[in-house]
Amino acid sequence: MGSLRFLRALGAYGYFVWDCTRFTLRYGTRWERVILETYRVGIRALPILLVMAVFVGTNVAIQGYTAFATLGAGNMVGMFVSMAGVRELCPLLAGVMVAAKTGTELAAQLAVMRTREQIDALEVMAVNPHAELVAPSFFAVVIALPLLTLVGLATSLASAYAVAVYQLGVSPGEYSDYVWSNISRLDLINALVKSMVYGVVISTVSGFFGFFSEKGPEGVGRATNHAVVTMCIVCITATYLLTAIFYG
Repeated sequence: MGSLRFLRALGAYGYFVWDCTRFTLRYGTRWERVILETYRVGIRALPILLVMAVFVGTNVAIQGYTAFATLGAGNMVGMFVSMAGVRELCPLLAGVMVAAKTGTELAAQLAVMRTREQIDALEVMAVNPHAELVAPSFFAVVIALPLLTLVGLATSLASAYAVAVYQLGVSPGEYSDYVWSNISRLDLINALVKSMVYGVVISTVSGFFGFFSEKGPEGVGRATNHAVVTMCIVCITATYLLTAIFYG
């Protein structure tokens, strides 16, 4: 019974994504709203992202130094920081932040509109709700997330540098050499592709649960909760699959 329910939900999600795609191609989207949404996504997530990136960088530096020091190679901490930050941590950190803020907001907003029958009103007025409500958020998240990932990456590397050099006594030159010699073009492509995939997942999953939520306050809360859980599961799964594709 649970498997059947999952397959039905997966099919409904796929059909929702197809509707969003074909209706956006047919009717277009308002790009001025996309620009506004991109600005809102980036600005709202940026302060918290910077704080978390600082502490992610410092923790990774300490853990990496501790691990390498047991082998007598504590000066190689820059390699650990660069590989962990670029390949995995920074894209996932930015994705989690946007999912927690923008994703939940989109799901709740659409659920409230469904409760107030505003989505039905748009359809009555011959305004397609997929192109009008979901598409701008989709483009905004897909555009903003790679930029946030790059900002988070720079912040985490800088904070790790401060800990490695001023707290752990690693040579600044050695840290920088190990960082930049272990960041390849493939790593950057991997980080940007992951962040874009996270953007697709966040916008479509939150839009799906908000669009088809049950009416009433309980329906809004349930839709938001399901959206958050599903986004986290799918993003973690996508992380593994993309890592296997790029480095497997």
